[in-house]
Amino acid sequence: MATQQPATRPANPRFSSGPCAKPPTFDVTKLADAALGRSHRAAIGKDKLKAAIEGTREILGIPADYKIGIVPASDTGAVEMALWSLLGARKVEMLAWESFGSGWVTDVVKQLKLDAEVKTADYGQIVDLASVNCDNDVVFTWNGTTAGVRVPNGDWIADDRQGLTICDATSAAFATELPWDKLDVTTFSWQKVLGGEGAHGMLILSPRAVERLESYTPAWPLPKIFRLTKGGKLIEGIFTGATINTPSMLAVEDYLFALDWAQSVGGLQGLIARADANAQAVFDFCDANDWIANLAEDDATRSNTSVCLKFNDARIQDGAGFAKAVAKRLEAENIALDVGAYRDAPAGLRIWCGGTVETTDIQAMLPWLAWAFAAEIEGQSVAA
Repeated sequence: MATQQPATRPANPRFSSGPCAKPPTFDVTKLADAALGRSHRAAIGKDKLKAAIEGTREILGIPADYKIGIVPASDTGAVEMALWSLLGARKVEMLAWESFGSGWVTDVVKQLKLDAEVKTADYGQIVDLASVNCDNDVVFTWNGTTAGVRVPNGDWIADDRQGLTICDATSAAFATELPWDKLDVTTFSWQKVLGGEGAHGMLILSPRAVERLESYTPAWPLPKIFRLTKGGKLIEGIFTGATINTPSMLAVEDYLFALDWAQSVGGLQGLIARADANAQAVFDFCDANDWIANLAEDDATRSNTSVCLKFNDARIQDGAGFAKAVAKRLEAENIALDVGAYRDAPAGLRIWCGGTVETTDIQAMLPWLAWAFAAEIEGQSVAA
């Protein structure tokens, strides 16, 4: 007997973990004021880029003496700029518990060829943060987008550290309180929590990071796109809107719209509350159904944005195939788009719960997830 479909559908089926859902009030006509066909170095372009920087500072509560730059190549570009420009001055510790953190390990160990201490954990787990020596430079991901595991807090980062902390915060910024006094380099991309358009990254530097840039020259050559200093001094223009390469003024306008929307829902605290409510709906669903569980093994490390799930039913014969079939069934019904687990992650699903997603859509989608699971189990039994 075919499993009956739920009656209610999500108004917006977009639960992708990047690019993420646009703000609920988004309409492309609201970008009509974009400085299209204008130079980003003209007054109108510079004003909009500066507004993007200062809007970011205001909502995230970034200290006034921290530098904020718009850089090319999304979060990846921002992280790479930091790694290539800052590392090599002292010992490095690399922390990784998912694919993107592992990518930074590859860059540092195999490309920069630094003798780094590498600490890793399996998907669903996190490294022993108490073992980290913050007198070394430490590179880590705050929220592992592909594992759904995040750092619970910054208490493990020493206030009197000698090294720099380099934090990939792309699925955490605008969804959690980031302890700026603990972070020396922080990066994120527009297309994550605020649902902006891709290709642009944000690079945030503490005074300690600026001091390193102005006092240390890496042993390797730096391509122009990575250069943050000139003549031993920080290129201040990068952090006032004079970008290294030409930005999309349409994407800038879209980010400004997202920042305005963020303010309208209560700023950072409002965004956190929205993400928490979305994630809690998924957590409660997992608690009520023993055939599905959060990939994060410790509740304290569960992400409130990229919530990763695994199937627990003993009847499942092919875990990867089953998970893909469930995701495909949800997409075919236009219930949940792009919710398959990341290609390097364990078989399962990944549901984006950031603040641009409406809790009502999460709540409407979850009964369909139960339907898709039941339908696949039923189909598997028939096939057997």
